[in-house]
Amino acid sequence: MKPVKVGICGLGTVGSGTLKVLTRNADEIARRAGRRIEIGAIATRRINPAIDTNGIQITQDIFAVARDPEIDIVVELIGGYDTARELVLLAIENGKHVVTANKAMIAVHGNEIFAAAQAKGVMVAFEASVAGGIPIIKAIREGLAANQINWLAGIINGTGNFIMTEMRDKGRAFADVLQEAQALGYAEADPTFDVEGIDAAHKLTILASIAYGIPLQFDKSYTEGISKITPEDVKYAEELGYRIKHLGISRRTAKGIELRVHPTLIPKSALLANVNGVMNAILISGDAVGQTLYYGPGAGAEPTASAVVADLMDVVRTLTADPENRVPHLAFQPSALSDLPILNVEETVSGYYLRMQAVERPGVLAHVTRILGEKGINIEAIIQQETKEAQVPVIMLTQRVEERMMNEALREIEALPDILGEVVRIRVDHLAD
Repeated sequence: MKPVKVGICGLGTVGSGTLKVLTRNADEIARRAGRRIEIGAIATRRINPAIDTNGIQITQDIFAVARDPEIDIVVELIGGYDTARELVLLAIENGKHVVTANKAMIAVHGNEIFAAAQAKGVMVAFEASVAGGIPIIKAIREGLAANQINWLAGIINGTGNFIMTEMRDKGRAFADVLQEAQALGYAEADPTFDVEGIDAAHKLTILASIAYGIPLQFDKSYTEGISKITPEDVKYAEELGYRIKHLGISRRTAKGIELRVHPTLIPKSALLANVNGVMNAILISGDAVGQTLYYGPGAGAEPTASAVVADLMDVVRTLTADPENRVPHLAFQPSALSDLPILNVEETVSGYYLRMQAVERPGVLAHVTRILGEKGINIEAIIQQETKEAQVPVIMLTQRVEERMMNEALREIEALPDILGEVVRIRVDHLAD
């Protein structure tokens, strides 16, 4: 049978890993896919002579690959939003199938891209866009297809998880660990996407769309980073029996869908609390299966290439299939996507960790608890350090409450003359059904 010709656009970390895996495992891949997959073209703007391309000619014109009549599948690994979108839409227009690892492009432009692919009868595969080598998209879209997904929560950014692990294990400050993460190559020179939760929000947007059958809506995701987490917060969380993780959380509720990324206290005994370093993990609750956990490397050349090549094989297997009978891009038939709204973060419900600096005098705590009580907020635990200083830290753990009520309470608490500065607030989730 005629080999399938692939054009790789982008020869950075993931592109070079994909080249290696396709070359090294060519025979095994052919046995699984039913025909050989050959690299027919490589395009990259910066040519690295250290990468062995096995004699394949390299061009700097990525769009030439999308127009090449000999290429069956375009592998988009250049990253970013706009140029990648232009490349993918051109490939689709020319009747090419597309495989991509680009979570930003899918989260922001995916609705447009999938509609174009549907109209042309081609596939866009994007397993590598979320959690690197963990086959989480296939697991939700196909393995859990019988379930109504209730919620999912994940550590889906390895850089953030590395930072939180180091802060907990060694008591280090955020800025110190971030500098090490950059030196180790875990964080970019500009780490904003990782530490402020944007990267995780891209991935959560994709997972939620597949889980609930809703259009991609990245602009409605609530995003909060970890740059304000202190070693003190990490220590107090441990004393209360919790660990702080930077989580992406999405829930189906009676009002709509929660879509939020933020630091979260979770019980030490929780599975996600024990995922450390740069590893990723996603916990999913389905009505039939219960809770399932998916764990593994969320980034890196060959782990991500593993997902890219698996997508290539999926596309190859279905090249002769009727487009109407393929697995839909977002798990549900395009005409059956739901219009469930994405909730504003003020409508979401969770417990809260509060840390405030108070003047050391009688009655201060009573004022704080009165305000919380008036808003219907129950206190689960309090830590008040003994000190001879004029100021004392007060730490509280509350039960679950709508965020709108907590925001009202915090405004009143911060207005008290004996509360100094802003109250630190971190959400708490027990990850239970």
